[in-house]
Amino acid sequence: MISIKSSREIELMRATSKLAAQTLEYIEPFVVPGVSTEELNLLCHDYITKNGAYPSPLNYHGFPKSVCTSLNEVICHGIPAKTDILKDGDILNIDVTTYLNKFHGDTNKTFLVGNVSAEVKKLVEITYLCMREGIKTVRPGGHIGDIGAIIQEIAYSFGYSVVEDYCGHGIGREFHEAPQVVHVGKKGTGAEMKPGMTFTIEPMINIGAKEGKLLKDGWTVVTRDKKWSAQFEHTILVTPTGHEILTLRSDEIT
Repeated sequence: MISIKSSREIELMRATSKLAAQTLEYIEPFVVPGVSTEELNLLCHDYITKNGAYPSPLNYHGFPKSVCTSLNEVICHGIPAKTDILKDGDILNIDVTTYLNKFHGDTNKTFLVGNVSAEVKKLVEITYLCMREGIKTVRPGGHIGDIGAIIQEIAYSFGYSVVEDYCGHGIGREFHEAPQVVHVGKKGTGAEMKPGMTFTIEPMINIGAKEGKLLKDGWTVVTRDKKWSAQFEHTILVTPTGHEILTLRSDEIT
C-alpha cells in the first residue's frame, strides 16, 4: 500500500524534510581535508537533536551511527569512523534522515573535498543532473518507471553505470515505505504517481561497473571494481500540479 499524505501530514513532512536539508547546509563547512567522518557524524547528531529531532539511521536495524558517510568507492551506507580521515581530492556522500514529529525526511549530497580531479568532478555533476532530471518527471498520472528511465538514459550517455541493487523509497511515518523507486526503468511502467505521495529519488552513479559488494560490517557497500561512485537524494512530494522538493537546500534552484 502506497500511503497518500493528508494536508496535515504534508506539513509535518515539510518540517522534517527542511531540517534534514538544513543539516546538510550546516555540515558543509566542516567537510574539509583532515576531518574524520566520525567528527562529521557527531556534528550532525548534535545539530539534529538540538533542533528537537532524532537521527533516523541511529539504531535502525542496528546501524551504529547517526548519518551514513560514503567515501569515494563506497556506494552507500558507509559507517562513520575515527580512522576515516578526509584527504584532498576525495568525495564524500553524507546521507541525513531526520525524525521530527513522527515523520522522516531523507536527503543526501556528495561533497567535493579540496581539489577534486576533473574526471571525478564530472561524475558528481552528472549524478546531480540525473537526480534533478528524475525529479522533473514527477507529476500526477506519471509512473515510477519514468524516473528510472531518464536517469538511466543520462548516465549511460556519459558512459557511467547505475546501481540497481539499492533504490529510492516511499517515506513518511516510516523510514522506508512503498513504493520502491528504482533508478533504471522504462517510461510508463510501475506505480502511478498520485497527489500526496512522498518518496525519495537517490541515484547512485558509478564511473565503472554497476556491481557492488557488501563488506563484513553488514552495511557498507563498495563498488566491486573499486572505481568511484556518487549519489544525491531528495524527498519529493507529488502535488496536484506536479511536484515539490521537500528537502531543497538554499543553494539550489527549484
